[in-house]
Amino acid sequence: MPRNYDIAELRRLDIAHHLPAQADWQEIEDLGGSRIITHAEGCYIHDGDGNRILDGMAGLWCVNAGYGRDELAEVAREQMLELPYYNSFFKTANAPAILLAEKIAGLTGGRLPHVFFNSSGSEANDTILRMVRHYWQVKGEHSRTIVISRHNAYHGSTVAGVSMGGMKVMHGQGFPAPGVLPMAGIEHVRQPYWYNEGRDMTPEDFGTACAQTIEDKILEVGPENVAAFIGEPVQGAGGVIIPPANYWPQVEAICRKYGILLVCDEVICGFGRTGNIWGHETVGVKPDIIAMAKGLSSGYLPISAVAVSAEIVKVIKTGGDFVHGYTYSGHPVASAVALRNIEIMEREGLFEKVRNETGPYLAEKLATLSDHPLVGEARSVGLLGAVEVVADKAIGARFGGAEGTAGPLVRDICIRNGLMVRGIRDSIVMCPPLIITPSQIDDLIGIIRTSLDEAEPKLRAIG
Repeated sequence: MPRNYDIAELRRLDIAHHLPAQADWQEIEDLGGSRIITHAEGCYIHDGDGNRILDGMAGLWCVNAGYGRDELAEVAREQMLELPYYNSFFKTANAPAILLAEKIAGLTGGRLPHVFFNSSGSEANDTILRMVRHYWQVKGEHSRTIVISRHNAYHGSTVAGVSMGGMKVMHGQGFPAPGVLPMAGIEHVRQPYWYNEGRDMTPEDFGTACAQTIEDKILEVGPENVAAFIGEPVQGAGGVIIPPANYWPQVEAICRKYGILLVCDEVICGFGRTGNIWGHETVGVKPDIIAMAKGLSSGYLPISAVAVSAEIVKVIKTGGDFVHGYTYSGHPVASAVALRNIEIMEREGLFEKVRNETGPYLAEKLATLSDHPLVGEARSVGLLGAVEVVADKAIGARFGGAEGTAGPLVRDICIRNGLMVRGIRDSIVMCPPLIITPSQIDDLIGIIRTSLDEAEPKLRAIG
């Protein structure tokens, strides 16, 4: 049972002391404080005002196994009593981290047998940036420092992660001078966002055109200077951008052509989200390195990992110390929880459920929204989905003449109606726990439709 919090006092303290992530702090204050989430179970969260909300975002793309898993709390307690913490700096390791590394290596089919632990997806991608550059230095190809990413990509909130990401608003905050962010050695190319950027082409032609921009960039900067290409199989925070089916195989072929490392950011797509264990399986490629977090522990404790090919590690081993790591790399409690979380998802067949049942069902039900006058596109893969809200379905015109008006408005109505979703520009995106049922998907779709109906006159008034 939830504790009997004084919600009014918590809101006062929230305004006085707590700075929430990625928020307009003045807006939070004007609203009288944040929504206080008090407890959760299954696919639902509860707030201090007594509202029960279907969590269509699985927290922040992460609570794959759902809320209220006593088993995960128990394994955390057991590990805390046995070994609550130790580091991996002093030629030491701990059993949970070692066993988790073995498990992750197995989930890659042995293709990526080595695992480096961190505490967040941002840290994982920082690790990758350092690792790929160090790899080429040790190999003697010192000019290979450039990492190619995509516009509107998200790879974390650290300076390195923001640089590899392609979100201009993040580049500008705190670093207004041109050329500061992205940091040197990061290049960006076109994103495979067919609905917004490619509807004058077939999806196949657009996929080829987007892949070609990678090769064009490689040739522009010189293949001998490129270390890696990084991308999410499906861009999550970019707006659930699902690339044309031919895009990723062409990307991999280009990387192999020029001897460039292929990195897949699996922070969101990993652990069953797309219907396979890994998003790169869904899009049909074999990366050299992957980053993972979120679903790794279902968000119960902070942990991330980087899985690395044998070839890369073999080379790095010839270069002495890899002078990189974090206080909490391989944290024993987080590792124990992550290992049990994976066991739960495997035991309950959640990956197969997404692939064979709930993923196709979500796609089927999202398609029914296509007849709504505000819906330009409804798209999904596995349990990742988005609804594109437009003023004119024929041409994809946006309310207010630019992206970003409709999304927040519809999002807020959805939340008020009992569904937590995220508004990314004009896309309503969803990423529910992997335990969601068809009946709950029906509820999710029903709330979105009702919320679109409520939003339409408000949006039409904007023009």
